Amino acid sequence: MDVNGMGFRAIERVKGVHHTTLITWVRPMGELLPDAYDPQTTPEVGE
Repeated sequence: MDVNGMGFRAIERVKGVHHTTLITWVRPMGELLPDAYDPQTTPEVGE
């Protein structure tokens, strides 16, 4: 939901989990994601 642009307070209302708890769960997971690609680079495979 966060990746799709939904705010933490909106996720809180939908899921019933306090937004500070969501932040403590989401931030460490974001650090595990690979670095973003360079937008100037053309991908080898497209969808």
